[in-house]
Amino acid sequence: MMANLFMFVFVGMVMTYLQIIEAQPIGVCYGRNGNNLPSAQDVVNFYKANGITNMRVYDPIAETLTALKGSNIEIIVDIPNDNLEALTDPNAAANWVNANIVAYSPDVKFKYINVGNEVSPSNVATSKFAPFLLPALQNVQQAITKFQLQVKVSTAIETGILTNTYPPSESVFRGDISDFINPLIGFLKQNNLPVLANIYPYFGYLGDPAHVPLPYALFTQQNPDPSGYHNLFDAMLDATYYAVEKAGGENLPIVVSESGWPSAGGDGASIDNGGTYYTNLISHVKSGAGTPHKPGTAIETYLFAMFDENIKIGAETEKHFGVFHPDKTPKYNLKF
Repeated sequence: MMANLFMFVFVGMVMTYLQIIEAQPIGVCYGRNGNNLPSAQDVVNFYKANGITNMRVYDPIAETLTALKGSNIEIIVDIPNDNLEALTDPNAAANWVNANIVAYSPDVKFKYINVGNEVSPSNVATSKFAPFLLPALQNVQQAITKFQLQVKVSTAIETGILTNTYPPSESVFRGDISDFINPLIGFLKQNNLPVLANIYPYFGYLGDPAHVPLPYALFTQQNPDPSGYHNLFDAMLDATYYAVEKAGGENLPIVVSESGWPSAGGDGASIDNGGTYYTNLISHVKSGAGTPHKPGTAIETYLFAMFDENIKIGAETEKHFGVFHPDKTPKYNLKF
């Protein structure tokens, strides 16, 4: 009896330990659309000083990659959308990987190459890049294999390409993009690669405040909604999981490559709401609880973004997603 009890306790301790080590660290995206930002070396030192061990960068700028050498910070490096057409040439893709990955390895810890960001044939801003995305992905993956690199290739999607998202279990990719998205999911599945997804409860709240309560978006709602979800982040992430599965991507992991809340510039954008969102998101991710559809599954997540970016185009809120001010003073009291 005592032996059985000991084994039960031991197994429980092991499972708890495994859950703890599975929980992913929080990454932070390093956007550079500001004319008042610290130097790349200062930024890397600042990440290290704050215990931030994962970074996303939006282009392979030599200054940033050089500063990252020896830092042990794992990174997602993006290939911008306007580079995709050139990378439909396998030789160009091999040259890109050689110049931007091989040249800095292993001193820089590349974790993912994000080929294109939020490309969709139904989005007027990115539709022109859609025909080039899959060939570019294939060619970059081929180059990764050629150079024997331990880097995963993917592309970041946005939740606007989903439909029937409530309840999340009914979610699917929009029918008008099936010829675009299904081959992408098939490629990721074939090569055992993750899906990257930009998950923004702020925009879900902003788009339908009558049906999306602010507490639900900020992780502060006490009772679950009718579908059993306590927060919009989990609902959006699970909606993405369900859509990926229905497109043939069973068991594909999803990395949340961006998530954030603005502190100014629009409805619901405030220091209080931003601090609440980031604090609760970090706590949720670090808990290892997962989502209702994927309980206990770690949620690798990258906050958007490190600094406010005062020359970023778009809505005024786009300039106010930083968790730090450009002078490196904290906007919120966050524990990474």
